Amino acid sequence: MKTPGMKNDDMNDASCEKHLRIYEYSHLQEFVDNLPYMIMIVLGTAIFLTGIEDTFWRFGTAGLYFLYGIAGALWIIWFVCPYCHFFDTSSCPCGYGRIAAKLQTKKDDRLFRKKFKRHIPVIFPLWAAPTVAGGIFLLGDYSGTMLALVILFVVDSFLILPLVSKKYGCAHCPQKDMCPWMHQKG
Repeated sequence: MKTPGMKNDDMNDASCEKHLRIYEYSHLQEFVDNLPYMIMIVLGTAIFLTGIEDTFWRFGTAGLYFLYGIAGALWIIWFVCPYCHFFDTSSCPCGYGRIAAKLQTKKDDRLFRKKFKRHIPVIFPLWAAPTVAGGIFLLGDYSGTMLALVILFVVDSFLILPLVSKKYGCAHCPQKDMCPWMHQKG
């Protein structure tokens, strides 16, 4: 069955009925799916830039966090995406699958869930570090700017990012039944 967004040749390419490419994402849709992550990285960087007084440590810590945000995306692209059924297709909501195909070869997609669960903890500090640091900065030297940054960071990273992922990007993915992200509590 052909669905909106599906190209005619996709019907012939599908390797199994469960993983039909039922939706193709434009570059604009991929951008929308990645926007909360990008905002999270910018807000986390701003928390470190605002909260640390010493110039060396301020720019060093903020720079390291920003680079870690980029590295986190690349980590997922390198270690998880090759195991996704939508590797090298436009059916990947974040567009990572197309990037991964330029760096890696396709791996066994039956291992996707295992690889996803193994590698997601590597990027968890991107959520935790600014939240903890922001709390410490607020306790040490309260400022309205820091409070606003921490609130925006928490709302974006713990509410908006998961909501956009689950309701927008992942909502169209036939692989969602075996994806740990879709089966988190909360």
